[in-house]
Parts: sequence; structure tokens; C-alpha cells
Amino acid sequence: MDLPSVGEVFEKGEAYGSVESVKAASDVYAPVGGEVLEINKDLEESPEMVNESAESNGWFIKLKVKDASEMEGLLDAAAYAEYCKTDN
Repeated sequence: MDLPSVGEVFEKGEAYGSVESVKAASDVYAPVGGEVLEINKDLEESPEMVNESAESNGWFIKLKVKDASEMEGLLDAAAYAEYCKTDN
């Protein structure tokens, strides 16, 4: 896990860190722009939480959203579940 520092500011769509697996490393992108308020330091010791507990303990960062209108295009849990059922 490579996560940013508290206080860093990112624009929507900008890479703020990366995740490395056995096969590859992948960038992680900000879904909205904002300032990093907190990072999940527990992931440094237990990165498997991302897969095991993504919706509770596996979060990466907490952002102070710069522009709430950027959230309009995001999916909620139900919409994402439906999207995953399609051939996209």
C-alpha cells in the first residue's frame, strides 16, 4: 500500500496512491477532489482488509470534499451491485 499524507489535496480522477499485489501494482484514484483528512494506517500491517472488509475496515483515505457536485456521478451500493451484473 502506498497512501498519501494527511493534508495532501487531490483533484477528481487523480492518482493518490497505489496497491501492489502478487501480479501487479495499480494506482488508486480519487473519486472526488478534496483534502486528505485521515489515512487507514491499519492497512500497512493488514492490507488484506481491503478484500476481507472493504465496506468497514478496508477503507483507504477520508477526504474533505472540495466540490459536492462531483459526487453526483457516483454509484451507491445498490447501483454498483446492479452494474456488476452487467457485461460492462
